[in-house]
Amino acid sequence: MRFRPALLSFAFSLSAVSATSGCTSAYIQSVGGDTAQVFERIFLTDFNTAWQAVGEALKNCRPDVSNREGGFFQTKWTDNTSEKNFTDSFGGSDSYLKAQYRFRVSVSKGFYNGQATVKVSVEKEQLVQRDVLEGWRPIATDTIDETTLLYRVGRIIYMRMKIAKIEEEKTKKELENTKF
Repeated sequence: MRFRPALLSFAFSLSAVSATSGCTSAYIQSVGGDTAQVFERIFLTDFNTAWQAVGEALKNCRPDVSNREGGFFQTKWTDNTSEKNFTDSFGGSDSYLKAQYRFRVSVSKGFYNGQATVKVSVEKEQLVQRDVLEGWRPIATDTIDETTLLYRVGRIIYMRMKIAKIEEEKTKKELENTKF
């Protein structure tokens, strides 16, 4: 069997990229680097609808900073020690003495094909403490909460737009019925 040089170099570069990405994440975690990931999604809606949807999606979290003009929303630290210990108990890791997280959400305006768009970016900051002497250290999130939050925002935007469309059709019908 004869390999083509282009195919061979592609396979080599693919294996090199996959090997270095795993080593890089292990290195970042070992030196205590920034483990935060930002998840984003673009919605075809106006800024007001998206801002209200973010507020409604985060209604169970206590707000710390809410800056509508800057498009920034941050929650207070929420204790999730029992959740982290429950989910990690099925793995091979130790339990945590304390665990806490907070969300940082950014909402920014934009346009796509002449239509208003909004980009919603979510970052979850997770801190854990294994024992009293260690102190807080950041860990990478499992990405479930971020994707769930973006899904909720998307569903709330969809429902609000659907309700607005139904109300608009309803008013059109009422105007047509009142005309002689």
